[in-house]
Amino acid sequence: MRRFRCLTLSDFNVATFEAYLANDPSAPEVEAVETAFGQVESVLANPDASEWAREPDFAVIWTRPEGVIPGFRRLLEGESVKIGEMMREVDEYIERVAGVVDRVRFVFVPTWTLPANRSSFASLEMEPGQGAYATLLRMNLRLVERLGEISGLHVLNGEAWMRSSRPYSPKLWYLSKTPFASEVFRRAMLTIKAALRGISGESRKLIVLDLDNTLWGGIVGEVGWERLELGGHDPIGESFVDFQRALKALTRRGMLLGIVSKNEETVALDAIRSHPEMVLRLDDFAGWKIDWQDKAQNLADLVRELNLGLQSVVFLDDNPAERARVAEALPEVLVPDWPADRLLYRQALEDLDCFDNPVMTDEDRERTTLYAVERHRQTVRGRVDSLEEWLETLETTVVVEPLTAANLARATQLLNKTNQMNLSTRRMSDAELMRWAEAENHAVWTFRVADRFGDAGLTGLVGFEGAPEWGRIVDFVLSCRIFGRKVEETMLAVAVRHARGLGLPEVRLEYLPTARNRPCLDFLRRSGLSETDVDEDEGMTFRWLCDSAYPFPPQIRLFNGVDRDPEADAGWVRFARGI
Repeated sequence: MRRFRCLTLSDFNVATFEAYLANDPSAPEVEAVETAFGQVESVLANPDASEWAREPDFAVIWTRPEGVIPGFRRLLEGESVKIGEMMREVDEYIERVAGVVDRVRFVFVPTWTLPANRSSFASLEMEPGQGAYATLLRMNLRLVERLGEISGLHVLNGEAWMRSSRPYSPKLWYLSKTPFASEVFRRAMLTIKAALRGISGESRKLIVLDLDNTLWGGIVGEVGWERLELGGHDPIGESFVDFQRALKALTRRGMLLGIVSKNEETVALDAIRSHPEMVLRLDDFAGWKIDWQDKAQNLADLVRELNLGLQSVVFLDDNPAERARVAEALPEVLVPDWPADRLLYRQALEDLDCFDNPVMTDEDRERTTLYAVERHRQTVRGRVDSLEEWLETLETTVVVEPLTAANLARATQLLNKTNQMNLSTRRMSDAELMRWAEAENHAVWTFRVADRFGDAGLTGLVGFEGAPEWGRIVDFVLSCRIFGRKVEETMLAVAVRHARGLGLPEVRLEYLPTARNRPCLDFLRRSGLSETDVDEDEGMTFRWLCDSAYPFPPQIRLFNGVDRDPEADAGWVRFARGI
């Protein structure tokens, strides 16, 4: 289980929050870095403070608005405060917070909140320039707008943690300077851990669904699609439509959907195509297994076809026996208890905290479309006689670009979330990756892949370090969607070409094994590289001697992203030397 070190800066007592972080059994493990009470400003302002010397992985900066914005405190005390003056104080605070991103990998900043029981002047609370709540809305909006622009800094909705009967505790405040009830801190911990899983590539990516009485009401093989409970002026039908809308919304945020159902495939697919109230259509599903076989085996087969791991999957089924079967056979799959009341399906889905991802890219939003396109590729694969012939029909192009501010966010996400085709599973923040790339004798390239079926986007990354004795590929990362299309070989060829241009005698790769990156080892063993220091448990070294070029796959049309010069040696020499 991955472990993080957390520094919490606050103007109140956060011991309860830190205890929840340290003792909650869910992944990842979090260790709290001790800090003196109420030292927010001094620690923010001093990069040499002892707290930073403990090398925390991330920071949580959780404050009360009246504790860090003097003008807001005066407003709460009944004084008249100009909004412009207060917003200048907010901007100064934001500047101090923004300075932290160079000291840790990422930062979480909860929005400011106020007690819900402020009723003395309730009619004035939303009056511009007078009301505390109206002013706080503007302050929080400024936080979101300014901090949200900074890579590695994530603003969290603190108001969501206050949705309990008594979130504030005056007694705890006077006794220990703890303003919130323990439930608030527990909810905050769950949000932080979900965000950590998303940043680390540990969030769930695939929801596998049953059909009958899960995606619609009724058994389609018995009643026909025309008589299913779906839509219409009926509470059950309406709830299923709403549940499908929630699933559709998740696909727009990068989640994938799959089907594992005991049904006749033609009957089930006809219902999806034909029912006028279906929100989800076939192109919304990355794949399906619809037959009368064991659901656990079908789910495992589907996940394998999609090049995902079982740890990426959530399985939803109305039948408790089927849920128990999958949970027992495939313990890595998340199988949540599912309500017997079908009116609660959407709420049950939205209560799951396993999908969180603080960073959203264009590739995430298009993921379902990309998998639908992959089905078309595989259909063509079945019509040709050989892999080489199939690859020729794809007309694949690869565009290689150096790491820049424009592709940094996606490159970092790929580095941190990819587990299978990942040489070392090194994890870095945006700032850390850019600093590494800009260091002497370092280079980072990104690889964009497209073919005649569509654009897969930025799906590959190579980090290279040059030394007098040899060049070393430090990072070798490729999205699971692109496995087996000769992009892996193309990435190696680009790195070797760069090393040859620098006059280096050889290129080395040090494979560091994890529970999930065996596909990377399998590729390296069939790549033509020589193996040395063989120890599958501790790591392995692979080498290529630079007296010969690593062959570019003939099925790939390669472009230099600097000048888009296709396969031109002069262009590659300029690119290799960073010109």
